[in-house]
Amino acid sequence: MQSDPRALLQSVFGFPAFRPGQEEIVDAVLAGRNTLAIMPTGGGKSLCFQLPALCRSGVTVVISPLIALMRDQVRALRATGVNAGALTSGNTDDETEEVFAALDAGEMKLLYMAPERLAASATVPMLRRIGVSLIAVDEAHCVSQWGHDFRPDYLRIGALRAALDVPLAAFTATADEETRGEIVNRLFGGVAPSTFLRGFDRPNIHLAFAVKDSPRAQIMGFAAARRGQSGIVYCGTRAKTEVLAQALREDRHSACHYHGGMDPEERRRVEIRFQQEDGLIVVATIAFGMGIDKPDIRWVAHADLPKSIEGYYQEIGRAGRDSAPAETLTLYGPDDIRLRRSQIDEGAAPPDRKAADHARLNALLGLAEAMACRRQVLLGYFGETSTPCGNCDLCDRPVAVFDATDAVRKALSAVLRTGEWFGAGHLIDILTGNPTAKVKERGHDQLPTYAVGRDLSKPAWGAVFRQMMGRDLVRPDPDRHGALRMTDAARPILRGEERISLRQDTISSATAPRVTVKAMVAEEHADLLSALKAKRRALAEAAGVPAYVVFPDRTLIEMAETRPATLDQMMGITGVGAKKLESYGAAFLAVITGAASAPMHPARRKLAGQDAGAIFDRLAEVQLALARGADGTGKHLSCTHSTLRQIAETRPGTLSDLDRITGMGGQKTERFGAAFLQVLAEG
Repeated sequence: MQSDPRALLQSVFGFPAFRPGQEEIVDAVLAGRNTLAIMPTGGGKSLCFQLPALCRSGVTVVISPLIALMRDQVRALRATGVNAGALTSGNTDDETEEVFAALDAGEMKLLYMAPERLAASATVPMLRRIGVSLIAVDEAHCVSQWGHDFRPDYLRIGALRAALDVPLAAFTATADEETRGEIVNRLFGGVAPSTFLRGFDRPNIHLAFAVKDSPRAQIMGFAAARRGQSGIVYCGTRAKTEVLAQALREDRHSACHYHGGMDPEERRRVEIRFQQEDGLIVVATIAFGMGIDKPDIRWVAHADLPKSIEGYYQEIGRAGRDSAPAETLTLYGPDDIRLRRSQIDEGAAPPDRKAADHARLNALLGLAEAMACRRQVLLGYFGETSTPCGNCDLCDRPVAVFDATDAVRKALSAVLRTGEWFGAGHLIDILTGNPTAKVKERGHDQLPTYAVGRDLSKPAWGAVFRQMMGRDLVRPDPDRHGALRMTDAARPILRGEERISLRQDTISSATAPRVTVKAMVAEEHADLLSALKAKRRALAEAAGVPAYVVFPDRTLIEMAETRPATLDQMMGITGVGAKKLESYGAAFLAVITGAASAPMHPARRKLAGQDAGAIFDRLAEVQLALARGADGTGKHLSCTHSTLRQIAETRPGTLSDLDRITGMGGQKTERFGAAFLQVLAEG
């Protein structure tokens, strides 16, 4: 018999309601239907297989590609009282033995394993023996050979589903139509599963881009305005991660670097620090983050332009997974555009793949050079529409635009008249009439385009060329040392058939990211939030777990704002389930109220936050008043806490029903029955 998922949502995970889109997916998985769910990073994918696993009989096996992510999820589940385990190459012998013991005893509900384990001949028989009833596949896009995270061992999952003959639920945050088709073919044998394509919007994340102008200073300023908050800075090179991390440390930030060239043990130490330390900044290449399920990353900055809009979306998605406000900043410039173009052109991919990669880069550059709401542009790429979001830099401060048709035609003319052999710097010298030795030596001071652009400054022309590259009107040619060549997209403008508007910014005016930071709580709650964080840090260090395993920021913020005065009220806080109330409730309540709370019997604590809890308290009061009868001279009688809990939960309606409750019986029913029934009737 299945348990009620909505009741477990509150009692185990501490969530009063599902997030948008979760309930339908949970119902489909519970019904035993093959399911494919595409949900945004931080949208609550893991709950969509963890909750059904608790409701269903048998074991749910979870295929996940990253050891660190599996260990995080297992640790978080155990903190809520769920018996979960992982079989990974990172296990100690004792950990593996503990997992098999729990499986043999029939006590484990979720078993995590890496896809590589499916290659072992003993795996399928073992999974049959332990009674697997559901397969959940996390990061399902890894099955796609077109994807950037392709994992060959994911191709074995379809055969595993057929061998076990159990339903399969696949989850991913990024899957375009092509990738979705591969998932259906490879995991579901070509038979379309129940598919849920949930909105890609993460409305709590503020989006911002800025043109590079002293990029190190820009990143330092962004971090300084968010001092003490956990953040990630993504860099394009390993060397830059080390230099920038050192600069942040010199500015009194807690910061470290991370990249693929580091010793594996050193990388692991950084991962552990990031999980367990509040306010740590990690400066990293994109090798970092996939295995970190940290919900309270407050900001993500890109010191260099990402490779694609999918990569950008996935990387910023690591911020604000707890749904609390988070911020992003992405820096970009002409050099980034040239680098990304050359990486595509000089790669070994076939021509159609290169064309697709250029198109993806164009989409990202279109987001960078957007003239109105960035979220509308971002969601539009994923096939969604939205109204202006009010939570991006262009909604905060709309940009001025101008009709740039004449300027672009002058620039294109300069490109063509110099044979498409020169970069933006030389072309700008021609347009502004700057008689450099290079200009004069090549006779470019005699061209019709010489000095025709004196109406714009050199930085303004830099912005024009940057935006032309962003619109893919001109593209650097790797065979000509990065010289700009005109694309077919520019020809209608050059011929006067189309007009074009550009942002009227210069490098100096385009790059000032906002320095105002939305506070996590109002000023009157800030001191309490700091005290709650200090208590969380002490408890996490004592238990040797990441701080967010105790409670994420979102839960502490709600505590600071609502200030629960009792454990019953504490149980109503998002993220406080029964196990965490038992483990941490009294400690955090003492911080909020300034006094230790009276100990609560375990039977009563199980009713915390429920109507039955208040009924239990009134039953206990009535029992105390009648312990020696109405006249106070009778034999002392009392009911156990377990009996009172059963009465409060089942609410018997008659004396005979009450008499059948374990622990009652004739004498107690005679003495307490009428009064108990009155409490229940009023309840």
